[in-house]
Amino acid sequence: MTVDDEDRVLRDAAVVIDGDRIAWIGAAAEAPAADDRVDADGRALLPGWVDSHTHLVFDGDRTAEFEARMAGQSYVAGGIAVTRDATRAASDERLSALVAARVRAARAQGTTWIETKTGYGLDVASEARSARIAAAGADEATFLGAHLVPAGVDPDDYVREVCGPMLDAVRPFVSWADVFCERGAFTAEQSREVLTAAAAAGLGLRVHGNQLGHGDGIRLAVELGAASVDHCNFVSDADLDALAAGSTVATVLPACDLSTRAPLAPARRLLDAGVEVAIASNCNPGTSYTSSMPFCVATAVLQMGLSVHEAVRAATRAGAIALGRDGSKGDGDGAIGSIAVGHRADLHLLDAPSATHLAYRPGMPLTAAVWRGGRLVVTTESASS
Repeated sequence: MTVDDEDRVLRDAAVVIDGDRIAWIGAAAEAPAADDRVDADGRALLPGWVDSHTHLVFDGDRTAEFEARMAGQSYVAGGIAVTRDATRAASDERLSALVAARVRAARAQGTTWIETKTGYGLDVASEARSARIAAAGADEATFLGAHLVPAGVDPDDYVREVCGPMLDAVRPFVSWADVFCERGAFTAEQSREVLTAAAAAGLGLRVHGNQLGHGDGIRLAVELGAASVDHCNFVSDADLDALAAGSTVATVLPACDLSTRAPLAPARRLLDAGVEVAIASNCNPGTSYTSSMPFCVATAVLQMGLSVHEAVRAATRAGAIALGRDGSKGDGDGAIGSIAVGHRADLHLLDAPSATHLAYRPGMPLTAAVWRGGRLVVTTESASS
């Protein structure tokens, strides 16, 4: 087996799992005895993908919007209202089943840790319901009541609702708060108010920023110590300097960029400046209806200028950093996103001899097996033969 993690590649290697943790890594010939053995037959083993940005709690279809974009119309944030209406109309049971199916689809392609957001309810009761369903269905739940100001509602009144009763209602279910700081959504001042209230409530911060043009999202995220700022399609020199000097992860969303025909986020430029860059799927019904992290990794290599190892790291360890789950704060036992002793045994076995095949053979089904917390959750016929 080849263990392929960040820039470390171990050949003829073995990994020993004890319970839900990695207990040993080294040369296969020196591996300690174990109760069970899986012969990887020369395949590559990666950390499971860490998808740090999704929107899975939704119902409805926005195919017509996609077709209009492909015909030349520009993406605007207003389409969120279509999903809001369909999501509000869905039962709890239907939404929970939809989330579960989407998580299973992500697992089947190697994703072992997944964040998801509210944001398609946009009133107190609907956001609270979405938060409860998100917390039950995903690994990380984020409050995104500040996704869009509903039509006919005064923006300042809505921000007060987000910061008050809505935040109170979702707080038992979420660890993070996010805001769409963008033209057509929330201004920098409104975004600051939302994030400040969320921080006071003990939530970690995330920001949708600089997707549709140059704006304040990146610098606001860095100033307030947000864990990540996501999209980052338009990055000024000042934005770059702020990110390089801070600890905020720049999360790029390649599938979204392709679906919206936006300029690809400058991942190469960000990395070269010393910025921590993560890759996530942004799975959502309007602008990125895919949970395929292999597709995102291949796109980052083929079109964004990342090496295979850089892209794999961005989709694993950097995603863990963006979620505060990498062990860098002294909580390494049970950390995710890398293959290391004491970390969770979240592993992705490729049906290929190296990670390079993810970009070399884009779109091919290369997942052979997936372990999550030491438990085999996905296997294919070729992996078991």
